[in-house]
Formats: sequence, C-alpha cells, structure tokens
Amino acid sequence: EITVDGNLKQPQRGSPEATSFARITLSRPGFKMATIEADAPLMNGNVIDGKAVAAQIKKEVAAQVASLKAKYGKVPGLAVVIVGQRKDSETYVRMKRKACEEVGIASFGADLPETATQEEVLKVVSDFNRNPDVHGILVQLPLPKHINEQVVLGAISVEKDVDGFHPLNIGRLCMKGREPLFVPCTPLGCMEILERCGVVIKGKRAVVVGRSNIVGMPAAMLLNKRDATVTICHSATKDMEEVVRQADIVIAAAGQPQLIKGSWIKPGAAVIDVGTNPVTDPTKKSGFKLVGDCHYEECVKVAGAITPVPGGVGPMTIAMLLRNTVEVGGKFISGELKSEAPPSSSGSRGGWQQHVPVLVAGMAVAALLRRVVCMLQGNKAK
Repeated sequence: EITVDGNLKQPQRGSPEATSFARITLSRPGFKMATIEADAPLMNGNVIDGKAVAAQIKKEVAAQVASLKAKYGKVPGLAVVIVGQRKDSETYVRMKRKACEEVGIASFGADLPETATQEEVLKVVSDFNRNPDVHGILVQLPLPKHINEQVVLGAISVEKDVDGFHPLNIGRLCMKGREPLFVPCTPLGCMEILERCGVVIKGKRAVVVGRSNIVGMPAAMLLNKRDATVTICHSATKDMEEVVRQADIVIAAAGQPQLIKGSWIKPGAAVIDVGTNPVTDPTKKSGFKLVGDCHYEECVKVAGAITPVPGGVGPMTIAMLLRNTVEVGGKFISGELKSEAPPSSSGSRGGWQQHVPVLVAGMAVAALLRRVVCMLQGNKAK
C-alpha cells in the first residue's frame, strides 16, 4: 500500500525556488516500512532523478563562484591530468572540463602521452601544486601500468586533493572526531542523494555491497559518520542475500551486473546503485546497454527510493567534484587556506610526509601497549 500526502504547490511564475513537496509512505499489514520526504522534482514516484539533484548542486556552485568573483575578482581553478588515450578517460575528462565551464570554474589541464614517465607525471602534479590559480587537482584514473598510482596520488597537495584519495584525507575519514578536507566524489554523491531526498540515515541499518577504495569503503565510513549501523558485503560474505535484506539503506558498488535481486530488498528500503556495467543488447545501436549492480526492474517494485542506471549516481560524481573545488577555492582565495610547500629535491619533508614520524611513533606506542596488556593477561592466567 502506498499513500501520498502533503501540499503540492504549483511553482509561481518567476519564482524558481518554489517546489512541490510530497511524503510517500510504504506499508503492508503488520509492518511499518519507510517514510521518505522529498522535493517532488528530485523523485518520480520512488525513482530518484540523479540529474535533477546534480543540477541543483551545480546551480549552487555557480552562485558561489559568482560571489567569489564579485568579492575578490578571482574564481576557483581545477586542474585535470590525464595520461594516455583511453576513450572512456578522455570522455570523462571532457565532461569535467565542460562542467567547469558551465559553472564558471577555471579549467587547467595536462594531457600526457601513454609513454609519459612517472617522473614526468609527478613534475606536472608538482607544477600544479605550486600554481596559485589552481585550487584543485585531479589525476584521471586508471594510469598506465608502468606508473604507480599510489605515488602519484600521494604527491598531490592534500589541500588540493579534490578527488579525496590522498592518504591523509582517507585516514581522517576513517577516524572518529576527525574530518577530511575532501571526501571521494562518488560516495559523497551517494550521501547527498540520500540527504536531499529526505532518507533518514541516523540509527538505520545500512549495507554497502563492495569494498573498493574508490566507492565501497569511503561510502561505509560516511554512513558510519552519520550514525548508521553499517555492514560491508564482499566476495567472501556468506548469505549475502539475507544480510542485504536487513538493510534500510543499500549502496550497491560491487561492479557485478544485476547482482542484487528484488527479493533481496527490504520493502521500503532506499537503494543507491553505483554500478555501471555494459551488457550485450542487440536492440541498441552500440550493441550494449548499461545496467547497475541491482536488477532494476525487480528492485524498483520493492524499494522506497532507488537510483536508476544511467541517470542516478553518475551525474552526482562531477557535481560533487565541482562543489569540492569551489569550497576549497573559496578558502584559498579568501586567504583562509595556504598550500603547504611540496617536498624539495634535497629530500626535506613537506605536505603529508611531515606527519610520517608522528604516525610511526604512534604505531610503536600502540604496539608496546598491546604487549604490556598481553603480559598482564598472561600473568593473570597463571
């Protein structure tokens, strides 16, 4: 049974902020399911319109950029580094540069050949670290096999790591009471969808299917910071179907086409499908179509809210990248934030590397304390 209530207001001409509002409650005899409140333009029934959510964020970013330009005469700058000629990477980079242009962010770029050495890539990153007009740096992944991604990502100034993959940003994300400067864009986009569509996170059971560094693990940490009770499922999880069925919120990020069936979904649950998997479809001109990690046709009949593929999470990734860039750009432009000097050729430490001695010392102290506890427990046992 589905009930819809609330005052649906027609937007007044010339009043763009006017929105329709609806409350959707799903229930069945003996069960109280989910109540989801949302601006109607962001949802069509129980289907979340990721493009509409992304457009809302881009509009906010454009307003922030215009405000910075009016006040300081400067705009945020984003540098995108691409190595090689992968068609998918080139498409993503074009989309990011186009999005920057749409909201007024200055776009910088470095297109390097497949044969570029790691030293050449690091030199480009170092130059952007030093460039005062560049406030965010993104290295398009994957990199060619002869280049160490971890080294390159670690070379980005932590204050300009708008992609959120710097070791310090990921470390802070995992720690209670600490906040990263940036959060990876796709999992952050998942949280934004849930919050803007009125899905309650605090106190709910959440299941993340997939444990990648790019989506699964950061998404689990973000849900945990928002006081959800979080379970991570992966290839070794037993009875995954039963685990998923307990969830009020499901984030599917396993990279397996249509892994999650409708029978796995708790009625009324919010389902965020991050998967983008090509499967053969002879009816399409391209010969394939994109599907998510959820079986959409089955899950949409059960979920209280669900993102489609395409048109769900995908548009949010670039929108969150733009928001990360404008937020840090504002801090740089206002003087609130200054970039740390990168390491010099003499081997002096800069950026995140200066924290290594403290981290090592902390680990040593923790190991010593563990040994003391074990010794005391051993004595008690005797």
